This record gives sequence, structure tokens and C-alpha cells, in this order.
Amino acid sequence: MSELNCVYEDEHLLVLNKPSGLLCVPGRGPDKQDCLSLRALQHFGDALVVHRLDQATSGLVIMARNLPVQRQLSQAFAERQVQKRYVAVVAGELQPDPVTADDENWQLIDLPIAADWERRPLRIINHETGKSSQTLWKVLQPVNHCGLPATRVLLSPLTGRTHQLRLHMAATGHAILGDALYACGEALAASPRLLLHAAALEMTHPVTGTLLKIESTPDF
Repeated sequence: MSELNCVYEDEHLLVLNKPSGLLCVPGRGPDKQDCLSLRALQHFGDALVVHRLDQATSGLVIMARNLPVQRQLSQAFAERQVQKRYVAVVAGELQPDPVTADDENWQLIDLPIAADWERRPLRIINHETGKSSQTLWKVLQPVNHCGLPATRVLLSPLTGRTHQLRLHMAATGHAILGDALYACGEALAASPRLLLHAAALEMTHPVTGTLLKIESTPDF
């Protein structure tokens, strides 16, 4: 059976740790059938998709184990009741602005995102046709990655647009290292994989009502 890293399990839901490079759901073609949802279904027999991560992104993914819980979890994501935190390493020395930072040093990126129809699946910032998109970020520490000045950051998406974190960071001039879609030059060459990891999930359990907090440490 294909590898599967389950970090939380109960009779209602699963939390899995997806490796970078693995699809969440099957793609087109026989070479893109191996994916997290299929592995989970083979292992548990009842895993249902709730949300997805980009293929290049690693980290925590929630799956339901029955249809009512799938509906509840999907609604929780849609209503932004699931708090998500990502760790990333971005190009350059990112400096917070003390004037606009909140009490916990979070900064806001508020840039509307639209599909780039001529270069699908890419997305672009478009102030006329883009959907409202917000990301919070804060600096964790400056780092030197393979000789390149970089910054380890914590990201919290307030909306859930495709490629939101990747595009928002690139739009600020600090692309995520190893991003084959939105980074270029040294930032692209700095890592063989995208340095973006879904590191924490916090939500109310849809059945028990208890607070569920799951964390995963990135391997970069």
C-alpha cells in the first residue's frame, strides 16, 4: 500500500500529512491517479475529500469519514471557521511595517485574484475582475538559504483562492522559494520543491464540539 502519514484519526474525521509533489485528488491521465484521497480511501475505506492543497504544497489535510461530517466540514471551510497557518520561506529580507502591524505583528496583504486565462492554471492580481483576497503574514526569522537571503514567515489565509499564498507573496516581491509558477531566477533555483507547508489547523470538531488543534513541523 502507498505511503500515508495520518497525524489524527477518530471515527468522524482524519487529518493527514501530505508530502510535496503528491496530488490531493486524481488528475487527468493514468500517470496522475496516485493521490492522497486514493491512498486514504485504500487505507481507511471511508475517507472523503473536504479541501485540497496544491500538489507542490506539503502539510495538513482534513478528510471526513461520512457524508454528514463532510458537509459540516465543507461548510466550516466556506464560512472561514477553520483557522489555517502555513510556514514558508520567501526570497529576500522581509521587514514588517510597525505602523500597519497589529498587536501580534501580523501584516495584511489585500490584493484581488483572478484567473490568468491565457496561462492557466496561473492566477494574476487584477483590481478590476479579481475576487477579494486577503492573507495575513508575520516574520518568524531571517534565514540564509543556499547563500540566498531569505525569510521564514507564518502565513494565514483569510480567503481561500487558488494559489493565493504563492501569488500574494510573489506580488510583494518576496516569492516563495522553489515556486515553479510564480518565482524566477534565484528564488526558483533555491529549492527543488516549493517551500510552503500547511503547518497548523484549528477548528471546532463537527461532532464532539471540542477544540481541535493539529500541528505539523515542516521538513525545511
